[in-house]
Amino acid sequence: MKKIFLLLFILINVFVKAQYNIRIVVNTIATRMNDDIYVSGNFNNWNPKDENYKLKPFGGSRKGVVVKDVAAGTYAFKFTRGDFSKVECTADGRDISDRVVEVSTDVVQECTIEGWKDDYPVKPKQYTASPQVKIIDTAFKIPQLNRTRRIWVYLPKGYATSSKNYPVLYMQDGQNLFNDQTAFAGEWGVDECLDTLQKQTGKECIVVGIDNGGDKRMSEYTPYGFTNNGNIIKPEGKQYVDFIVQTLKPFIDAKFRTKKTAESTFIAGSSLGGLISFYAVLQYPQVFGSAGIFSPSFWIAPQIFEDAEKLSNNTSVKLFFYSGGREGNSNINMVADMKRMVDIISKKTNYNTRMVVMAFGQHNEKYWRQEFAEFYLWLMQ
Repeated sequence: MKKIFLLLFILINVFVKAQYNIRIVVNTIATRMNDDIYVSGNFNNWNPKDENYKLKPFGGSRKGVVVKDVAAGTYAFKFTRGDFSKVECTADGRDISDRVVEVSTDVVQECTIEGWKDDYPVKPKQYTASPQVKIIDTAFKIPQLNRTRRIWVYLPKGYATSSKNYPVLYMQDGQNLFNDQTAFAGEWGVDECLDTLQKQTGKECIVVGIDNGGDKRMSEYTPYGFTNNGNIIKPEGKQYVDFIVQTLKPFIDAKFRTKKTAESTFIAGSSLGGLISFYAVLQYPQVFGSAGIFSPSFWIAPQIFEDAEKLSNNTSVKLFFYSGGREGNSNINMVADMKRMVDIISKKTNYNTRMVVMAFGQHNEKYWRQEFAEFYLWLMQ
């Protein structure tokens, strides 16, 4: 009995010692020092206006807050004035990386806030697409949905002077792939990335970018339908995927020198675009031999797991999954959903999967851009 009490005492003691405090102290605030300022980090689910993490006077002109009882590990945070449109930045308005603190004991983290993002006017975006990128059509017909869409194409640098055929990668959210001027929150830089990688590896590929449908994006990128903020989203994912396979791919294969087999036909996208790209493989494994599934929104489509269970072992498909540790919220665990899907696919004998989790990755183009090169290299192995 004494041994049991001793063991319990040791365990409790270890547990108590494993809880630490992070004292965050701001010594200087360049502007708006009288505004309410909050700490937003992975310890409070990146809430930009958490009253429990509002800076308080900390002696003199300094302000601070104590993050209490955290376990040992790595923590990231930024300062906001209640919204991420009012997040801290450099003194000249540039974005800054997350502040990171390693915790293995009580820590004091001293900081300086140089500026706020909302103090800098938005500058006109530049056209950044490389000469290898062309717009095929600004109103390409989608007969399956009675709509039109802008279609982009990236051709390798050697395309014009060669006679060989190329694999093709079809990508969603074409606005965000090549050109910062049309991108929602920064471009992926697919063209610049491929210019470099293809020169280094000799592995070349055509990329077809399909613009999303704006207010139709949710409908086109979901195969099952769901409710968003009380609005019922009509499922049009099947018709959209049919468009790629039955209309767009035949056009691309006729207009460009392509390798037409599934082994050389790929599809990729992020968020809802990742969901619909995965669905495309489920529906047409004989067409798409590989897919890049970035931060897929599996949470809105639980039926996708059931459909994945039914996948046949008679086809060979490569699937690259990526998600960031800072995506989702208290009700949505995107990494867990992705791992669940990978577990299902891994049981299929002819499926080759790769899963990447970036601990501090967020749900935006910046992080998808960072992972695109790794996806492409894995894809072309």
